[in-house]
Amino acid sequence: MSARAYLLLLRQFIAREFRQRYLGSLTGPAWALLQPLMLLGVYALVFVHVLRVRLPAGDGPADAVPFLVAALWPWTAFAEGLNRAVAAVPENAALLAKVPVPRSLLVIAPLAVTFGVHGVGLCVVGLALALWGRPFDLGGVLPALVAYLLLAGFTLGVALLLAAWNVFVRDVGQILGQALTLLFFLSPVFFTREMVPEAFRVAFDLNPLSIYLDLIRAALLGTPVNLVADLSKAALATVVAIAMGAFVFRRLSPYFEDYL
Repeated sequence: MSARAYLLLLRQFIAREFRQRYLGSLTGPAWALLQPLMLLGVYALVFVHVLRVRLPAGDGPADAVPFLVAALWPWTAFAEGLNRAVAAVPENAALLAKVPVPRSLLVIAPLAVTFGVHGVGLCVVGLALALWGRPFDLGGVLPALVAYLLLAGFTLGVALLLAAWNVFVRDVGQILGQALTLLFFLSPVFFTREMVPEAFRVAFDLNPLSIYLDLIRAALLGTPVNLVADLSKAALATVVAIAMGAFVFRRLSPYFEDYL
């Protein structure tokens, strides 16, 4: 299949995914904005007011909001996109039996819709915070966007790998939910690298999500960051993830129909 035909099919699959997910629902795409907002409100209540955790952004809840927003939205896009993409092949078993389409489209489409909708949500909330006078640096939008797209590429690589395994080992989807819960609290959503005890920073650095979330937060909040070095590390992690995921997916995809 030519690249042009593949892109045309991808556009159709993305439109199909968007229609199936949002058209006819009560809130439509607005749910992608409402869900993180509700989580943000709960986390701010628990960590700032109840547990009184002092975030590095400031002492009050108003200062904590931009700090949480800058990492919570990318994390939500990663977790939701990965969950949807990993389950995409079994969910479209009937389609694969009828139409010979590139199977990778089934994984890419839900990721594209998820990251696109949550990316718009992040922009809307970021603009609102900037107009409100919160420390949200609009000058950092471009590097944050690059890091966000690299995160989408990294998620695609992981999704291709797990989606292929999920066809043969259906426990992958169940394990993924538990793993994402653990990974959430091990990722820099509520803390920064400097807050991690020295003895545990090696484990922190091994979490590839730390690269993307720290970079996006630093760019949007205007904190010092080595853009060249950090973007290079993020790009390398993305390339490795896509290469591994694509290799495994391509090797296993010819046998999908036998197990669906």
